[in-house]
Amino acid sequence: MTEETPGFEEKPDVPSGATSDDAAEAAESPSVEEGAAAPAGDANQTGQSVGLTAQLDQTRTALAERTADLQRLQAEYQNYRRRVERDRIAVKEVAIANLLSELLPVLDDIGRAREHGELVGGFKSVAESLETTVAKMGLQQFGKEGEPFDPTVHEALMHSYAPDVTETTCVAILQPGYRIGERTIRPARVAVAEPQPGAAPAAKEEKSADEENGGPEEG
Repeated sequence: MTEETPGFEEKPDVPSGATSDDAAEAAESPSVEEGAAAPAGDANQTGQSVGLTAQLDQTRTALAERTADLQRLQAEYQNYRRRVERDRIAVKEVAIANLLSELLPVLDDIGRAREHGELVGGFKSVAESLETTVAKMGLQQFGKEGEPFDPTVHEALMHSYAPDVTETTCVAILQPGYRIGERTIRPARVAVAEPQPGAAPAAKEEKSADEENGGPEEG
């Protein structure tokens, strides 16, 4: 049986003829290899970080593009809703205007009956109910005697001259006009009067004579 010698330490194999310094270098060589392997691990981590950064940039770019697409679609949808609402209101206004246009002759008959004192009894109640209903639908009557003539809302059926007007004036309403909001569905048919020819020049000549004489004479 072989006895182990206390304190004996196993040393790396050293070629015959090697000095003690060679043995020390052989013992330290594994640590040098381990140190050389460390930079390779750092390079792998750096490469992974660069790859993750590139993926993150791509994700951010894709997110920005999708966000812009969503905003554009939302804006187009809002514009579409506004167009639909505007068209719906326009169609409604046209339909109401067409309906009320068909009722204008009836309203004219009611107005003539009222002027002649024939709007009495049950006929009066029906006429007033009809007028109230069309007023709720937005129908407005216009055209009064004495207002200036406006060719955009008046239709002149009769023409004359009058000494007491200074501009073309509606002197009689032959048929009232009707509008819905800003839309005129029938112009007011009127008789108009203009100032007497030569009246304005005469007034100007009289004023010029007064100015030359130093003003009108005091009585």
